[in-house]
Amino acid sequence: MSSSQNVHAATDTDAQETQEWLEALEGVIANEGPERAHFLIEKLIEEGREEGIDIPYSATTQYINTIPVSQQPKYPGDADMEIKLHSFIRWNAMAMVVRANKHTNVGGHIASFASSAALYDVGFSHFWKAQQHETGGDLIYFQGHSVPGVYSRAYMLGRLTDDQMDNFRQEVDGQGISSYPHPWLMPDFWQFPTVSMGLGPLCAIYSARFMKYLASRGLIDAQKAEQRKVWAFLGDGETDEVESLG
Repeated sequence: MSSSQNVHAATDTDAQETQEWLEALEGVIANEGPERAHFLIEKLIEEGREEGIDIPYSATTQYINTIPVSQQPKYPGDADMEIKLHSFIRWNAMAMVVRANKHTNVGGHIASFASSAALYDVGFSHFWKAQQHETGGDLIYFQGHSVPGVYSRAYMLGRLTDDQMDNFRQEVDGQGISSYPHPWLMPDFWQFPTVSMGLGPLCAIYSARFMKYLASRGLIDAQKAEQRKVWAFLGDGETDEVESLG
């Protein structure tokens, strides 16, 4: 059994001392703020390691919302309605892949969009600015394998037809829609190609950097550039690709 396990398994041999330490910590938080408390805890851990105490590093902690409930803003949309719409989008995304697998051998990816559907839906509904926006619109690098969800949403908005959905990844005859984000094949739909895997995050990094370069030299409106965001969705192990993280 490791020393860390022994610590957790051991009983408190001096409850009063433990209580004094906890009260001291509470006092620091109350009077000097959480940042000071965090600093002191880190210094204690650092000193403990220097003194030879086995304090293993752990990157896994219990998730705690970083925004207190009292400070959370009211959700800007109709949450109940959006949940229903999101369910339809997820269903259509799954159905189009299953249908493609049934009638062809090219199918597609189901889990990629399903695992990030809420992020996409909230982004579309409440965050992302279109190209018609005064800032020029946001730059969005969609994770390549998640395109069924984007097509599903477009279908519900009337931008895609039944025939196009039925011909997912069957674009050779001109009736289908592309397998992945492809602005050359679908110039009115996609901004950027993000497949091969790893291309999206790499391009997003340098798009954001170049936009800051242009703004800092007065080549574009700095105020508008500050409001124009670059979004990148990563998944399916693409950060293992060479240079994908810049």
